[in-house]
Amino acid sequence: MSNERKSIFSRVDSVTFLLYIVLVFIGLTTVFSVEYRSTDASIFIMSKSHMKQFTWFGVSLFFGLIILWTESKFFSSFAFLFYTIGIALLVLTIFAGKNVKGSHSWLGVGSFAFQPGEVCKIFTSLALAKFLSLPETNFQTLKHRLIGIAIAMVPSVIIILQDETGLALVYFCFFLVMYREGLPNAFLIIGFSGVILALASLLVDRMLLFLILTGLAIIVGVLMRNTIKRNIVLLFLIIGVWGVGVGFSQFLVPFTFTHVLKGYQIDRVYSMLGKEVPEEYVSNAIDSDEDLKKKRENASDYNVTQSKIAIGSGGLLGKGFLNGTSTKNDFVPEQNTDFIFCAVGEQFGFVGSAILVLIYLALMLRILFLAERQRSPFSRVYGYCVASILFFHFAINLSMTIGLAPVIGITLPFLSYGGSSLLSFSILIFILLRLDVDRQVMIR
Repeated sequence: MSNERKSIFSRVDSVTFLLYIVLVFIGLTTVFSVEYRSTDASIFIMSKSHMKQFTWFGVSLFFGLIILWTESKFFSSFAFLFYTIGIALLVLTIFAGKNVKGSHSWLGVGSFAFQPGEVCKIFTSLALAKFLSLPETNFQTLKHRLIGIAIAMVPSVIIILQDETGLALVYFCFFLVMYREGLPNAFLIIGFSGVILALASLLVDRMLLFLILTGLAIIVGVLMRNTIKRNIVLLFLIIGVWGVGVGFSQFLVPFTFTHVLKGYQIDRVYSMLGKEVPEEYVSNAIDSDEDLKKKRENASDYNVTQSKIAIGSGGLLGKGFLNGTSTKNDFVPEQNTDFIFCAVGEQFGFVGSAILVLIYLALMLRILFLAERQRSPFSRVYGYCVASILFFHFAINLSMTIGLAPVIGITLPFLSYGGSSLLSFSILIFILLRLDVDRQVMIR
Protein backbone atom coordinates (compact mmCIF):
# COMPACT_ATOMS: atom_id res chain seq x y z
CA MET A 1 0.00 0.00 0.00
CA SER A 2 1.41 3.42 -0.95
CA ASN A 3 2.25 6.06 1.65
CA GLU A 4 -0.61 8.18 0.30
CA ARG A 5 -3.10 5.37 0.91
CA LYS A 6 -1.68 4.76 4.38
CA SER A 7 -2.06 8.46 5.09
CA ILE A 8 -5.73 8.33 4.04
CA PHE A 9 -6.54 5.43 6.36
CA SER A 10 -4.68 7.02 9.26
CA ARG A 11 -6.80 10.17 8.89
CA VAL A 12 -10.17 8.38 8.77
CA ASP A 13 -12.26 9.41 11.78
CA SER A 14 -11.96 6.35 14.02
CA VAL A 15 -14.87 7.33 16.30
CA THR A 16 -17.40 7.40 13.47
CA PHE A 17 -16.05 4.20 11.97
CA LEU A 18 -16.12 2.41 15.36
CA LEU A 19 -19.72 3.47 16.03
CA TYR A 20 -20.67 2.21 12.57
CA ILE A 21 -19.02 -1.17 13.21
CA VAL A 22 -20.71 -1.48 16.61
CA LEU A 23 -24.17 -0.85 15.15
CA VAL A 24 -23.62 -3.32 12.31
CA PHE A 25 -22.43 -5.93 14.82
CA ILE A 26 -25.52 -5.35 16.99
CA GLY A 27 -27.65 -5.70 13.86
CA LEU A 28 -26.03 -8.98 12.84
CA THR A 29 -26.44 -10.53 16.30
CA THR A 30 -30.03 -9.31 16.59
CA VAL A 31 -31.01 -10.71 13.18
CA PHE A 32 -29.31 -13.97 14.23
CA SER A 33 -31.26 -14.05 17.49
CA VAL A 34 -34.55 -13.62 15.63
CA GLU A 35 -34.15 -16.65 13.39
CA TYR A 36 -31.88 -18.99 15.37
CA ARG A 37 -33.43 -22.28 16.48
CA SER A 38 -31.86 -24.95 18.66
CA THR A 39 -32.46 -27.48 15.87
CA ASP A 40 -30.17 -25.61 13.47
CA ALA A 41 -27.21 -27.74 12.44
CA SER A 42 -24.89 -24.75 12.37
CA ILE A 43 -24.91 -21.00 12.76
CA PHE A 44 -23.15 -20.73 9.38
CA ILE A 45 -26.13 -21.57 7.17
CA MET A 46 -25.87 -19.32 4.12
CA SER A 47 -29.61 -19.34 3.50
CA LYS A 48 -30.22 -17.69 6.87
CA SER A 49 -30.82 -13.95 7.01
CA HIS A 50 -27.90 -13.24 9.35
CA MET A 51 -25.42 -14.87 6.96
CA LYS A 52 -26.89 -12.97 4.01
CA GLN A 53 -26.59 -9.78 6.07
CA PHE A 54 -22.98 -10.67 6.93
CA THR A 55 -22.28 -11.10 3.24
CA TRP A 56 -23.76 -7.68 2.52
CA PHE A 57 -21.60 -6.27 5.30
CA GLY A 58 -18.57 -7.64 3.46
CA VAL A 59 -19.82 -6.05 0.25
CA SER A 60 -20.32 -2.76 2.12
CA LEU A 61 -16.74 -2.83 3.43
CA PHE A 62 -15.48 -3.56 -0.08
CA PHE A 63 -17.31 -0.52 -1.46
CA GLY A 64 -16.11 1.43 1.57
CA LEU A 65 -12.48 0.69 0.67
CA ILE A 66 -13.08 1.79 -2.91
CA ILE A 67 -14.65 5.03 -1.65
CA LEU A 68 -11.72 5.72 0.67
CA TRP A 69 -9.31 5.21 -2.25
CA THR A 70 -11.31 7.62 -4.42
CA GLU A 71 -10.45 11.30 -4.74
CA SER A 72 -12.84 13.48 -2.73
CA LYS A 73 -13.48 15.77 -5.70
CA PHE A 74 -14.94 12.82 -7.61
CA PHE A 75 -18.13 12.91 -5.51
CA SER A 76 -18.61 16.61 -6.16
CA SER A 77 -17.73 16.47 -9.86
CA PHE A 78 -20.21 13.70 -10.66
CA ALA A 79 -22.94 14.59 -8.14
CA PHE A 80 -25.48 15.78 -10.72
CA LEU A 81 -24.72 12.84 -13.02
CA PHE A 82 -25.33 10.38 -10.16
CA TYR A 83 -28.59 12.19 -9.36
CA THR A 84 -29.73 11.93 -12.99
CA ILE A 85 -28.95 8.20 -12.99
CA GLY A 86 -30.89 7.81 -9.73
CA ILE A 87 -33.96 9.56 -11.14
CA ALA A 88 -33.75 7.39 -14.27
CA LEU A 89 -33.66 4.24 -12.13
CA LEU A 90 -36.67 5.43 -10.13
CA VAL A 91 -38.65 6.09 -13.32
CA LEU A 92 -37.60 2.73 -14.74
CA THR A 93 -38.83 1.04 -11.55
CA ILE A 94 -42.36 2.34 -12.15
CA PHE A 95 -42.53 0.38 -15.40
CA ALA A 96 -40.19 -2.57 -14.80
CA GLY A 97 -40.13 -2.91 -11.04
CA LYS A 98 -40.99 -5.97 -8.98
CA ASN A 99 -43.90 -6.19 -6.56
CA VAL A 100 -42.54 -6.95 -3.09
CA LYS A 101 -44.96 -6.86 -0.13
CA GLY A 102 -47.38 -4.57 -1.96
CA SER A 103 -44.68 -2.15 -3.10
CA HIS A 104 -43.61 -1.69 -6.73
CA SER A 105 -40.25 -0.18 -5.75
CA TRP A 106 -37.77 -2.97 -6.48
CA LEU A 107 -35.54 -3.59 -9.49
CA GLY A 108 -33.71 -6.82 -10.10
CA VAL A 109 -32.92 -9.86 -12.17
CA GLY A 110 -33.79 -13.31 -10.88
CA SER A 111 -33.31 -13.56 -7.12
CA PHE A 112 -31.26 -10.36 -6.92
CA ALA A 113 -33.26 -7.21 -6.23
CA PHE A 114 -32.62 -3.76 -4.79
CA GLN A 115 -34.55 -0.58 -4.10
CA PRO A 116 -33.41 2.36 -6.25
CA GLY A 117 -35.08 4.62 -3.69
CA GLU A 118 -32.50 3.56 -1.10
CA VAL A 119 -29.58 4.29 -3.44
CA CYS A 120 -31.14 7.56 -4.58
CA LYS A 121 -30.85 8.93 -1.03
CA ILE A 122 -27.08 8.95 -1.58
CA PHE A 123 -27.38 10.62 -4.98
CA THR A 124 -29.83 13.22 -3.66
CA SER A 125 -27.48 14.04 -0.77
CA LEU A 126 -24.61 14.59 -3.20
CA ALA A 127 -26.73 16.64 -5.63
CA LEU A 128 -28.15 18.87 -2.89
CA ALA A 129 -24.65 19.36 -1.42
CA LYS A 130 -23.32 20.23 -4.88
CA PHE A 131 -26.10 22.71 -5.63
CA LEU A 132 -25.90 24.50 -2.28
CA SER A 133 -22.11 24.78 -2.55
CA LEU A 134 -22.07 26.27 -6.06
CA PRO A 135 -20.62 29.83 -6.07
CA GLU A 136 -23.57 31.07 -8.11
CA THR A 137 -26.15 29.62 -5.70
CA ASN A 138 -27.76 32.24 -3.50
CA PHE A 139 -30.03 30.35 -1.11
CA GLN A 140 -31.53 33.60 0.09
CA THR A 141 -33.46 33.90 -3.17
CA LEU A 142 -36.80 32.20 -3.75
CA LYS A 143 -35.62 30.74 -7.07
CA HIS A 144 -32.71 28.83 -5.57
CA ARG A 145 -34.77 27.71 -2.58
CA LEU A 146 -37.33 26.22 -4.93
CA ILE A 147 -34.58 24.48 -6.91
CA GLY A 148 -33.19 22.99 -3.69
CA ILE A 149 -36.64 21.80 -2.66
CA ALA A 150 -37.17 20.30 -6.13
CA ILE A 151 -33.88 18.36 -5.91
CA ALA A 152 -35.07 16.83 -2.64
CA MET A 153 -38.71 16.23 -3.55
CA VAL A 154 -38.60 14.89 -7.13
CA PRO A 155 -37.36 11.44 -5.98
CA SER A 156 -40.01 11.42 -3.25
CA VAL A 157 -42.82 12.04 -5.75
CA ILE A 158 -41.59 9.25 -8.04
CA ILE A 159 -41.27 6.84 -5.08
CA ILE A 160 -44.87 7.60 -4.06
CA LEU A 161 -45.91 6.47 -7.54
CA GLN A 162 -44.23 3.15 -6.69
CA ASP A 163 -46.56 2.70 -3.66
CA GLU A 164 -43.63 3.10 -1.26
CA THR A 165 -44.95 5.90 0.93
CA GLY A 166 -42.64 5.22 3.87
CA LEU A 167 -39.41 5.58 1.91
CA ALA A 168 -40.78 8.66 0.16
CA LEU A 169 -41.28 10.40 3.51
CA VAL A 170 -37.58 10.03 4.33
CA TYR A 171 -36.75 12.59 1.63
CA PHE A 172 -38.42 15.27 3.73
CA CYS A 173 -35.36 15.06 5.97
CA PHE A 174 -33.54 17.26 3.46
CA PHE A 175 -35.62 20.20 4.69
CA LEU A 176 -33.55 20.03 7.90
CA VAL A 177 -30.42 20.38 5.79
CA MET A 178 -31.82 23.34 3.89
CA TYR A 179 -32.91 24.90 7.19
CA ARG A 180 -29.27 24.71 8.34
CA GLU A 181 -28.29 26.47 5.11
CA GLY A 182 -30.71 29.35 5.55
CA LEU A 183 -34.24 28.18 4.79
CA PRO A 184 -36.54 30.62 6.66
CA ASN A 185 -38.42 29.62 9.79
CA ALA A 186 -41.64 30.23 7.87
CA PHE A 187 -41.13 26.99 5.93
CA LEU A 188 -40.90 24.96 9.15
CA ILE A 189 -43.89 26.81 10.63
CA ILE A 190 -45.93 26.03 7.52
CA GLY A 191 -44.82 22.40 7.64
CA PHE A 192 -45.71 21.88 11.29
CA SER A 193 -48.99 23.76 10.80
CA GLY A 194 -49.83 21.40 7.95
CA VAL A 195 -49.17 18.36 10.15
CA ILE A 196 -51.30 19.75 13.00
CA LEU A 197 -54.10 20.67 10.62
CA ALA A 198 -53.98 17.21 9.01
CA LEU A 199 -54.29 15.55 12.43
CA ALA A 200 -57.12 17.89 13.36
CA SER A 201 -58.88 16.97 10.11
CA LEU A 202 -58.79 13.31 11.19
CA LEU A 203 -59.74 13.84 14.82
CA VAL A 204 -62.30 16.67 14.65
CA ASP A 205 -65.65 16.73 12.87
CA ARG A 206 -65.28 18.47 9.52
CA MET A 207 -67.97 21.09 10.12
CA LEU A 208 -66.70 21.81 13.62
CA LEU A 209 -63.17 22.27 12.28
CA PHE A 210 -64.51 24.68 9.64
CA LEU A 211 -66.19 26.74 12.38
CA ILE A 212 -63.01 26.71 14.48
CA LEU A 213 -60.85 27.94 11.60
CA THR A 214 -63.39 30.60 10.70
CA GLY A 215 -63.62 31.72 14.33
CA LEU A 216 -59.83 31.95 14.62
CA ALA A 217 -59.65 34.04 11.44
CA ILE A 218 -62.32 36.43 12.75
CA ILE A 219 -60.58 36.74 16.14
CA VAL A 220 -57.22 37.50 14.50
CA GLY A 221 -58.91 40.05 12.24
CA VAL A 222 -60.56 41.80 15.19
CA LEU A 223 -57.37 41.86 17.27
CA MET A 224 -55.39 43.30 14.36
CA ARG A 225 -58.06 45.66 13.06
CA ASN A 226 -55.96 48.80 13.65
CA THR A 227 -53.01 47.30 11.76
CA ILE A 228 -55.33 46.18 8.96
CA LYS A 229 -56.61 49.75 8.57
CA ARG A 230 -53.03 50.90 7.94
CA ASN A 231 -52.17 47.95 5.68
CA ILE A 232 -55.10 46.36 3.82
CA VAL A 233 -52.78 43.67 2.43
CA LEU A 234 -52.81 42.04 5.88
CA LEU A 235 -56.56 41.47 5.56
CA PHE A 236 -56.08 39.59 2.29
CA LEU A 237 -53.28 37.59 3.91
CA ILE A 238 -55.57 36.50 6.77
CA ILE A 239 -58.31 35.58 4.29
CA GLY A 240 -55.78 33.68 2.17
CA VAL A 241 -54.45 31.68 5.14
CA TRP A 242 -58.03 30.90 6.20
CA GLY A 243 -58.87 29.77 2.65
CA VAL A 244 -55.81 27.51 2.44
CA GLY A 245 -56.59 26.00 5.85
CA VAL A 246 -60.21 25.33 4.93
CA GLY A 247 -59.28 23.90 1.54
CA PHE A 248 -56.63 21.66 3.09
CA SER A 249 -58.87 20.29 5.84
CA GLN A 250 -62.16 20.13 3.95
CA PHE A 251 -61.01 18.91 0.55
CA LEU A 252 -57.34 17.89 0.29
CA VAL A 253 -57.21 15.55 3.31
CA PRO A 254 -60.52 13.78 2.42
CA PHE A 255 -59.41 13.47 -1.22
CA THR A 256 -56.10 11.91 -0.11
CA PHE A 257 -57.88 9.35 2.06
CA THR A 258 -60.44 8.43 -0.57
CA HIS A 259 -58.34 8.47 -3.75
CA VAL A 260 -54.62 8.27 -2.84
CA LEU A 261 -54.05 6.17 0.28
CA LYS A 262 -54.67 2.43 0.22
CA GLY A 263 -56.83 0.58 2.70
CA TYR A 264 -54.03 -0.73 4.91
CA GLN A 265 -52.48 2.76 5.05
CA ILE A 266 -55.77 4.27 6.25
CA ASP A 267 -56.03 1.54 8.87
CA ARG A 268 -52.54 2.25 10.15
CA VAL A 269 -53.14 5.99 10.46
CA TYR A 270 -56.39 5.60 12.41
CA SER A 271 -54.93 2.75 14.45
CA MET A 272 -52.13 5.08 15.56
CA LEU A 273 -54.73 7.70 16.51
CA GLY A 274 -56.74 5.10 18.44
CA LYS A 275 -59.87 5.62 16.35
CA GLU A 276 -62.03 3.51 14.06
CA VAL A 277 -61.91 4.24 10.34
CA PRO A 278 -64.79 6.67 9.55
CA GLU A 279 -67.66 5.38 7.45
CA GLU A 280 -66.72 7.60 4.51
CA TYR A 281 -63.31 5.87 4.23
CA VAL A 282 -64.45 2.32 4.97
CA SER A 283 -65.10 1.41 1.34
CA ASN A 284 -61.61 2.54 0.42
CA ALA A 285 -60.19 0.56 3.33
CA ILE A 286 -61.63 -2.72 2.03
CA ASP A 287 -59.02 -4.45 -0.07
CA SER A 288 -59.86 -7.17 -2.54
CA ASP A 289 -56.64 -9.07 -1.81
CA GLU A 290 -57.48 -12.10 0.33
CA ASP A 291 -54.23 -12.00 2.26
CA LEU A 292 -54.80 -8.40 3.24
CA LYS A 293 -58.35 -9.21 4.27
CA LYS A 294 -57.10 -11.91 6.60
CA LYS A 295 -54.60 -9.49 8.13
CA ARG A 296 -57.38 -6.95 8.66
CA GLU A 297 -59.51 -9.57 10.40
CA ASN A 298 -56.69 -10.02 12.92
CA ALA A 299 -56.76 -6.25 13.57
CA SER A 300 -54.77 -3.65 11.66
CA ASP A 301 -52.65 -2.76 14.68
CA TYR A 302 -51.58 -6.36 15.35
CA ASN A 303 -47.93 -5.66 14.51
CA VAL A 304 -47.68 -2.72 16.88
CA THR A 305 -49.55 -4.50 19.66
CA GLN A 306 -47.22 -7.50 19.51
CA SER A 307 -44.20 -5.21 19.26
CA LYS A 308 -45.19 -3.34 22.43
CA ILE A 309 -45.84 -6.63 24.22
CA ALA A 310 -42.38 -7.87 23.25
CA ILE A 311 -40.65 -4.66 24.36
CA GLY A 312 -42.63 -4.49 27.60
CA SER A 313 -41.90 -8.12 28.45
CA GLY A 314 -38.18 -7.34 28.41
CA GLY A 315 -38.51 -5.30 31.58
CA LEU A 316 -35.43 -3.56 32.93
CA LEU A 317 -32.68 -6.01 31.94
CA GLY A 318 -34.42 -8.23 29.37
CA LYS A 319 -34.88 -11.97 29.10
CA GLY A 320 -31.37 -12.57 27.81
CA PHE A 321 -29.81 -13.23 24.42
CA LEU A 322 -31.75 -15.89 22.43
CA ASN A 323 -34.40 -16.07 25.17
CA GLY A 324 -37.07 -13.80 23.70
CA THR A 325 -40.49 -15.45 23.70
CA SER A 326 -41.99 -13.24 21.01
CA THR A 327 -38.77 -13.48 19.02
CA LYS A 328 -38.68 -17.25 19.15
CA ASN A 329 -42.35 -17.77 18.34
CA ASP A 330 -42.63 -15.25 15.48
CA PHE A 331 -45.38 -13.28 17.22
CA VAL A 332 -44.17 -10.03 15.68
CA PRO A 333 -44.42 -9.86 11.86
CA GLU A 334 -41.41 -8.38 10.03
CA GLN A 335 -39.38 -9.15 13.14
CA ASN A 336 -35.96 -8.89 11.49
CA THR A 337 -36.70 -5.81 9.34
CA ASP A 338 -39.12 -3.05 10.36
CA PHE A 339 -39.61 -4.32 13.93
CA ILE A 340 -36.03 -5.34 14.75
CA PHE A 341 -35.96 -2.94 17.72
CA CYS A 342 -38.50 -4.99 19.67
CA ALA A 343 -36.09 -7.95 19.56
CA VAL A 344 -33.52 -5.74 21.29
CA GLY A 345 -36.09 -4.57 23.83
CA GLU A 346 -37.26 -8.08 24.68
CA GLN A 347 -33.82 -9.65 25.00
CA PHE A 348 -31.90 -6.77 26.62
CA GLY A 349 -34.67 -4.76 28.27
CA PHE A 350 -34.83 -1.05 28.95
CA VAL A 351 -31.11 -0.85 29.72
CA GLY A 352 -30.08 -2.49 26.45
CA SER A 353 -32.56 -0.38 24.46
CA ALA A 354 -31.30 2.81 26.13
CA ILE A 355 -27.68 1.90 25.33
CA LEU A 356 -28.63 1.30 21.69
CA VAL A 357 -30.39 4.68 21.51
CA LEU A 358 -27.32 6.36 23.01
CA ILE A 359 -25.08 4.73 20.41
CA TYR A 360 -27.30 6.09 17.63
CA LEU A 361 -27.31 9.55 19.20
CA ALA A 362 -23.52 9.42 19.57
CA LEU A 363 -23.15 8.55 15.88
CA MET A 364 -25.47 11.34 14.73
CA LEU A 365 -23.80 13.92 16.98
CA ARG A 366 -20.39 12.80 15.76
CA ILE A 367 -21.54 13.21 12.15
CA LEU A 368 -22.74 16.75 12.93
CA PHE A 369 -19.35 17.44 14.50
CA LEU A 370 -17.63 16.21 11.35
CA ALA A 371 -19.94 18.32 9.20
CA GLU A 372 -19.22 21.51 11.11
CA ARG A 373 -15.45 21.13 10.91
CA GLN A 374 -15.42 20.94 7.11
CA ARG A 375 -13.88 23.83 5.23
CA SER A 376 -15.84 22.99 2.08
CA PRO A 377 -19.58 23.84 2.00
CA PHE A 378 -20.08 20.72 -0.15
CA SER A 379 -18.72 18.46 2.60
CA ARG A 380 -20.62 20.30 5.32
CA VAL A 381 -23.97 20.04 3.52
CA TYR A 382 -23.35 16.39 2.71
CA GLY A 383 -22.59 15.68 6.38
CA TYR A 384 -25.89 17.23 7.40
CA CYS A 385 -27.66 15.14 4.76
CA VAL A 386 -26.23 11.95 6.28
CA ALA A 387 -27.18 12.99 9.82
CA SER A 388 -30.71 13.96 8.74
CA ILE A 389 -31.31 10.67 6.89
CA LEU A 390 -30.14 8.65 9.90
CA PHE A 391 -32.26 10.76 12.26
CA PHE A 392 -35.44 10.32 10.20
CA HIS A 393 -35.01 6.55 9.91
CA PHE A 394 -34.12 6.22 13.58
CA ALA A 395 -36.92 8.44 14.91
CA ILE A 396 -39.68 7.08 12.66
CA ASN A 397 -38.72 3.42 13.11
CA LEU A 398 -38.65 3.64 16.91
CA SER A 399 -41.89 5.66 16.96
CA MET A 400 -43.47 3.09 14.65
CA THR A 401 -42.32 0.21 16.86
CA ILE A 402 -43.84 1.65 20.04
CA GLY A 403 -47.05 2.90 18.40
CA LEU A 404 -46.30 6.62 18.16
CA ALA A 405 -46.30 6.62 14.33
CA PRO A 406 -48.10 4.62 11.64
CA VAL A 407 -46.41 1.47 10.35
CA ILE A 408 -44.90 2.75 7.11
CA GLY A 409 -42.01 0.36 6.49
CA ILE A 410 -39.02 2.43 7.62
CA THR A 411 -35.93 0.39 8.45
CA LEU A 412 -33.66 0.92 11.47
CA PRO A 413 -30.23 1.89 10.08
CA PHE A 414 -27.58 -0.85 10.26
CA LEU A 415 -29.84 -3.15 12.31
CA SER A 416 -32.73 -4.06 10.03
CA TYR A 417 -32.14 -6.96 7.67
CA GLY A 418 -31.79 -5.90 4.05
CA GLY A 419 -28.86 -5.72 1.67
CA SER A 420 -29.76 -2.50 -0.16
CA SER A 421 -30.50 -0.77 3.14
CA LEU A 422 -27.19 -1.76 4.78
CA LEU A 423 -25.20 -0.97 1.65
CA SER A 424 -26.78 2.46 1.14
CA PHE A 425 -26.26 3.51 4.77
CA SER A 426 -22.67 2.22 4.66
CA ILE A 427 -21.92 4.17 1.48
CA LEU A 428 -23.37 7.31 3.06
CA ILE A 429 -20.99 6.90 6.01
CA PHE A 430 -17.90 6.04 3.96
CA ILE A 431 -18.34 9.00 1.59
CA LEU A 432 -18.51 11.27 4.63
CA LEU A 433 -15.38 9.66 6.08
CA ARG A 434 -13.57 10.21 2.77
CA LEU A 435 -14.63 13.85 2.59
CA ASP A 436 -13.55 14.35 6.20
CA VAL A 437 -10.06 13.08 5.35
CA ASP A 438 -9.74 16.17 3.09
CA ARG A 439 -11.65 18.47 5.41
CA GLN A 440 -9.13 21.31 4.88
CA VAL A 441 -9.56 21.10 1.09
CA MET A 442 -12.07 23.35 -0.65
CA ILE A 443 -14.05 20.83 -2.73
CA ARG A 444 -16.07 22.23 -5.62
